[in-house]
Amino acid sequence: MMISIGNFFFKYRNYLFIFLYLALFIPSPDIFTSEVFGPNYYILPVVLGLFITISGQLIRGLTIGLAYIVRGGLNKKVYADKLVTEGIFNHCRNPLYVGNILMLFGVGILSNSILFVGILMPIFLFIYQAIVLAEENFLRNKFGADFNNYCSRVNRWWLSLKGIGSTFSSMRFNAKRWILKEYNTQFVWLVGITLILLINYPQITSGDTDFRNVLIAAFLIGLTLLYIFVRYMKKSGKMVD
Repeated sequence: MMISIGNFFFKYRNYLFIFLYLALFIPSPDIFTSEVFGPNYYILPVVLGLFITISGQLIRGLTIGLAYIVRGGLNKKVYADKLVTEGIFNHCRNPLYVGNILMLFGVGILSNSILFVGILMPIFLFIYQAIVLAEENFLRNKFGADFNNYCSRVNRWWLSLKGIGSTFSSMRFNAKRWILKEYNTQFVWLVGITLILLINYPQITSGDTDFRNVLIAAFLIGLTLLYIFVRYMKKSGKMVD
């Protein structure tokens, strides 16, 4: 049952991210309030949310920069042409998904939304678990004992730091690959963070709406120009990994 659910959502997982990012701006009761945490309550969701979401992006970046794995499937179905076990995959079977979960949970905390953290995140985790089970079913059928041995020594979700130093010292971080593979995700993520910070927390701009709007426009224009530049460099072949 879970495998069938996973195969279904695998086709539409990218749309799921779009929905979840839009859901960050749905009105919701606050997790942190001034009544409970005092007048500077907003510091908690900002610091905690940024720490968690940046940690997720760091995990994604290290994973892609060390040993990239194609997660797009084939014809919208789960597929892999080889079993990738090096890099961060030597410490966690699904580091990209762990990074995604932390990124979304972090921006949920940052948005201070009970709706997002308490309702949408559990649904998202259920869907991700189903997708992973569908992927594992495919990998086990294709790679057999090699995949079973990999599963026996590497955890599905928990990121083990044992031997992480050896992993970093034995591999070269490919910064260009990280940029070229992640620029779409980075753009959406940074836009979301910018809007959440400047719209949800007027304290940052001392309640000055005009200044806030100028900052929003400046950040969005800057991020858009950077996105266009990286996309041009990739499509023109002037930057390759």
